[in-house]
Amino acid sequence: MTRFPIVLLIALFSLSVMAATSDRERFVERMVREEGFEREQVNAWLDAARHDEAVIERISAPAEKVLEWGEYRGIFLTPERVKQGRAFMARHRETLARAERRYGVPSELVTAIIGIETFYGRHAGNDRVLDALFTLGFGYPPRADFFREELRHFLLLARDQGFDPRDPMGSYAGAMGYGQFIASSYRHYAVDFDGDGVVDLFDSPVDAIGSVANYFHEHHWHPGAPVVMPLEQWRGPVGETRLLRLTVEGRQQDWIAHANFDVITRYNHSDLYAMAAWSLAQRLQEAALDE
Repeated sequence: MTRFPIVLLIALFSLSVMAATSDRERFVERMVREEGFEREQVNAWLDAARHDEAVIERISAPAEKVLEWGEYRGIFLTPERVKQGRAFMARHRETLARAERRYGVPSELVTAIIGIETFYGRHAGNDRVLDALFTLGFGYPPRADFFREELRHFLLLARDQGFDPRDPMGSYAGAMGYGQFIASSYRHYAVDFDGDGVVDLFDSPVDAIGSVANYFHEHHWHPGAPVVMPLEQWRGPVGETRLLRLTVEGRQQDWIAHANFDVITRYNHSDLYAMAAWSLAQRLQEAALDE
């Protein structure tokens, strides 16, 4: 009676291994045929990658899915994050102003994004990007196609930028640098804002500022347009709007989210994230007025 379940489990495991192997072979073939990589080199990089089960656990239960707004905001809307955000804005005042002039995105929002993502560059991630993308691309069926595509972009980025793909560290989802860009966003939206000929989101806060602003610009941020407001303050349609309901200590709060709010969700597909980013931006702006 006990042999059949064990045999079945072994069979299922074998099938999953075969599927992963097949996916890997197809991936390597694509990188060789479509992107011009050497087969031995791609295999060497994949052989060097480590499957990390902790990555699967973390992506399966991100804070945006398990916390309510009252809990989530407590992570990011802290006096220290506001204080360090104001210091970041002071250090990079000219760069932020230049980015706002060029892209129309408020300095405080660009700063808030970098503050939420990496605490202004202090915490850019402890996971090797190659390991994270390998794990999710070949061991996380719900989004494996997406992460294999990100792995493709990552290897192309490494070739374009001239770094070893075994080196960069980032988030458990493979995001990198000050603004935690995934590889496809890095390749499509990152800019050389300091003019040194290299697009560097790892060590150049200037490039990071320009790149975050450009990301919002390319996703149709509307300068000066509303973002989000309490329902009781709403006086009728101003462009595209939707009802946003958040929970604080068991009580429901109703907000009106405008098109610019949804632009923020393009950076992270979570209303809680967008609300935290905009709220932190507002606190940074208020702190500036108090100085």
